[in-house]
Amino acid sequence: MLKKYRAGGQTVLLGKNKISYVEGRCVGGGSEINSALYHRTPPEILDRWRKEFAVAGLSDAEMQPHFEACEKAVTVSLLPGEAPAASLKLHEGATQLGWKSLEVPRWFRYTSGSSSPPKGIRQSMTETFVPRFLRAGGKILPRTRVIRLHQDGAKWVLQAKGRSNNPIQITAETVFLCAGAVQTPALLRRSGLTRNIGNSLQVHPTAKMVARYPEIVNTADMGVPVHQVKEFAPRLSFGCSISSPAHLALGLIDHPSAALKVAQDWNNLATYYAMITSEGSGTVRTLPGFDDPLVRYTLTPSDRQSLAEGLKKLAQILFESGASALYPGYVNGPELLRRDDLAKLPEILQDGVASLMTIHLFSSCPMGENETRCAADSFGRVHGVKGLFINDGSLLCTAPGVNPQGSIMALARRNALHFLG
Repeated sequence: MLKKYRAGGQTVLLGKNKISYVEGRCVGGGSEINSALYHRTPPEILDRWRKEFAVAGLSDAEMQPHFEACEKAVTVSLLPGEAPAASLKLHEGATQLGWKSLEVPRWFRYTSGSSSPPKGIRQSMTETFVPRFLRAGGKILPRTRVIRLHQDGAKWVLQAKGRSNNPIQITAETVFLCAGAVQTPALLRRSGLTRNIGNSLQVHPTAKMVARYPEIVNTADMGVPVHQVKEFAPRLSFGCSISSPAHLALGLIDHPSAALKVAQDWNNLATYYAMITSEGSGTVRTLPGFDDPLVRYTLTPSDRQSLAEGLKKLAQILFESGASALYPGYVNGPELLRRDDLAKLPEILQDGVASLMTIHLFSSCPMGENETRCAADSFGRVHGVKGLFINDGSLLCTAPGVNPQGSIMALARRNALHFLG
């Protein structure tokens, strides 16, 4: 957490409903810390971006080769063996209800053998594209922070601090800024570029629930659960989260008596989530004298209603799969012991009560030719300036409703090839 996450993971979107979020801050970025679950951008989302934001070159046919190339490069594949028990529980419960559930592929290279769960290596950037970059003559400056950038004639000048805060200046004709949905708009705003930048941050707000089972569902080598329930997507999605003893204790922070028992019965516990496609939005603003920006987010009443509905549907799935007790993640949330207890869950979450989190951030610098809404053109060039491109999750016009990594990789490839002509 200390080495790979910004601020050790202690970052938060402020507002009436605070949302914890995490950012990778290492070489390889978020690919080094995420679960490697992979989705292509849904066709209806691409269609929405074309229509509402006037994004060119974004048809299904135009995106197809980029998805395929990225999937090959990072070995996107399904599990070669059986999924973890906690993952199968989610799938079993949804199937019993007649709801659509699927195994989500991962960008993972599995080792030979018949271990259960299967073992392998996540194909993050340090396993794939970073070595290719270095072989091609690229240079990495780790522990370097760009403070601001400005134009000097036809050149861009980047003012940075390296190891031990030594000043560094980098001059380039072309800059591709890929610092993520929070740090990219922060750097641009520090540099005096503010038009449609940092005004439209979107996330996938997520509420969690810990389930207790009579049988063992959790082991030290469980790995990443791979099933997701998509019956109500893109508005609602359900999945299984990391369930180490420490994470379980954190997930039970609103249920202290249950949290005290984690050390002895964590094998019978697993963490699940309900994720929504939010109608709200947030802002990224810089503050004088502070390294990190102020990030705020506003949930709509509809978002809070969707989160409440999501927790109720998630509870249905888990009871159907044989759970003996459920612990929803919000202040004074009830312990649920039977299906009749679902009536104890609220119809709408009140402001400030839910322990919300997200690992999906995007849309703070949307792309497109609609210059009233977009920070960059259809291929990432910042509107109104030459030689400055954005090429990360900031460009996604709206929340995609699925893990965004596949969308980010395919768009990055598309934009780079367009730049090369």
